[in-house]
Order: sequence, then structure tokens, then C-alpha cells
Amino acid sequence: MSWWWAGAVGAVKKSQDERAASSFQSVALVVGSTGIVGTSLVDILPRDDTPGGPWKVYAVSRRPLPPWCPPPSPAITHLYLDLADPAAVAEALTPLTDISHVFYAAWSSHPTEAQNREANSAMLRNVLSVVVPGCPALAHVCLQTGRKHYVGPFEAVGKLGVPDPPYTEDMPRLDYPNFYYDLEDTLFDEVSRRDGAVSWSVHRPSVVFGFSARSAMNIVASLCVYAAICRKEGAVLRWPGCRVAWEGFSDASDADLIAEHEIWAAVDPFAKNEAFNCSNGDVFKWKQLWPMLADRFGVEWAGYEGEGSRFVLADAMAGKEAVWAEILRENELVTTGLHEIANWWFVDAMFNVEIEHLDSMNKSKEHGFLGFRNTASSFNAWIDKMKVLKIVP
Repeated sequence: MSWWWAGAVGAVKKSQDERAASSFQSVALVVGSTGIVGTSLVDILPRDDTPGGPWKVYAVSRRPLPPWCPPPSPAITHLYLDLADPAAVAEALTPLTDISHVFYAAWSSHPTEAQNREANSAMLRNVLSVVVPGCPALAHVCLQTGRKHYVGPFEAVGKLGVPDPPYTEDMPRLDYPNFYYDLEDTLFDEVSRRDGAVSWSVHRPSVVFGFSARSAMNIVASLCVYAAICRKEGAVLRWPGCRVAWEGFSDASDADLIAEHEIWAAVDPFAKNEAFNCSNGDVFKWKQLWPMLADRFGVEWAGYEGEGSRFVLADAMAGKEAVWAEILRENELVTTGLHEIANWWFVDAMFNVEIEHLDSMNKSKEHGFLGFRNTASSFNAWIDKMKVLKIVP
């Protein structure tokens, strides 16, 4: 059974905690290591059977791990720095001359797309301008972007003439500024400095189902918190979004699957210098997952009830910090701030998109990646993980 197939069916893997540092075959720099995919990369890379391994991992994040995170593997070295500070990045990364692979999954959110373009491309350039010339063993750089490559940034979603789904990687860029395009251009420019010695890959997931210590776009965690607050207050779990998002087909990307996809592209010669979509390989409707969410938290639910019943979840959840603190105490959960794990603006953005947007995984399969996830199982599995870690009741 290949690693990709074993990963797809959830085979149990062992950690290489006892492996001697001298036996590492590859050295990863995971940038954005506390994000939703970075967390999965840091979990999967040190495992015994991960391709390209055994792996040593440098995990970069802006803030230290919160105290409620599981203890890291000894194969992982955590670095805390602000990627927007080129001097700090150079000071931290220049000594790491053994890096062989970069997994870039960082993102900085700003009010406008113009600010996103400037800030995020500068962050990526700050990293690659040090690592590409300074690491002789560097072989590959993975860049994670996402579905907004095809539908435009949040400020323009639904306002542009986007292509008909399913989206394929050969579709041209939209005629609208997009920081994902700037990231790609920065990547291409920086790796070209090594005259073909360093390959690249771009990964475009859909909405990500996963768990992270901190993530600006963790929809599963936000929905769990929403459901827990509804249970505490004896309220109905109401659908806040539009009819299209409720009844239309959607796709999702499991965070572990994205990590497996990026590792595959980093080590498989058939995946070099390509952009790939990365979704679970199936479709779902939120009207199917909504009752599952309600059942997991023991609340009544209501689906789409017409335009007059739509509401803004960020407004409905405003001022709920004291309610969340009481939920923590009553259920003996780990201490978290509501703002740390719930991102209402993102849920509102996802549930109010008035178009169906689906991608195709054919290119990945044609290049040899056969991993997949059952989205309903993925949704429940990440809820399970947050319950086990006592993040939600």
C-alpha cells in the first residue's frame, strides 16, 4: 500500500521522536506553522513513513505556541519571528543553511487587497531572498494559495466574471488585482536565481477543514464555537447565509490532505514546477453537514429560511466573550479567548457567496497523487479532535 493511499484511508503512523538528528534525509522550513495547514505539516513531516524522510523541521510562526497545544516532536525546532521584518527574517534564517525544502503557508490579513498584495508578497520575498541563495541543498519550494485564484479576493467575490466551474489549473488569471498572483510571481522570480536547481509547486485548496492553534480562516472551529454557544443559550443553530451556499454543491480541502499533497509535490519528480488544485475529491452541501454539526452539540437547527431570515453571524456573536468563558468553566476546557478560535467574518464570507465554486483534481491524479478524503468524515474528524483536545465541549 502506497503512502498516499494509506494516508487517504487514515492509517496509523508513528512519530520518529527517537530518531537521531544525524539520520535526517530532508530538512523542511514550514512557514506559517501554527496555521491550519502548517499545523498538519508539522504533525505529518516527522512521521516515520513520510516520503522524503526522515525529516528535520524548522517551524516558523509569528507568535509562540499557546499553552494548550500538544507538545511538539523533538524533530521540530520552533522559530518565532515577524515575516514583515526583513532584518529579523535574515537574522533568524541565515544560520539555517541545511534547509532542503520550503513549505510556505503563511498569510497576513489586511483591510484592502492592495495592502494584502504589498504585505504578503514582501513576506514571501523576505523568506526566499535569504533561503534560496543561502541554502546549497535547497531543492523545492511549495507555495500555498487557494480558491481565490479563480474567484478573486474577498472584496471582489461575486462581482467578477469568473470562469465556469470546475476550475482547472490552466485557466487564465482574472483581470483583477490578487495577492495570490503576486505571491506566484515572487516565487518564480526568487527561485529563478538558482537557474533551475530549485523547483517549485503551487497548491490551491478550497475552504480548509482542519485544526490549528491559530488560524484566521478556521471554519470548523468557528462553527463548533457557534454551536456550543447556541447550546449554552438554548438557541436554535440557525443558518446565517444565502440559499446558494445552503443548497448548492461545495467542495472542501482536509488540512492533512493538503499537507500530504504538498509533501508529494516536494519529493515527486513528476510534480515539479506545476500548480495544482487540492480538494478532497468529492462534493457536499452545507444542508447535509448542518444537521451533523447540530447533532454533535445537541442543539436544534434551522436551515435556509428565505432572504428575510438571513443574518450576519459576526453581529449575532458580538459580545459573547463572557458566555464563552462560562462554557470553558462548566466543561473544564482549556483556556482560550473567543477571538483565538472563532472567526465570524470568515464564516459570513463563506456562507454568503452567491456562486457554486468547485475545482477539478484531474491534474493531480494525472501526475500521480491519488490521495482523497470523504468530506463528511473529515468534518466530523476535526470536530472530534477539538473535543478530544478540550477546545470545545
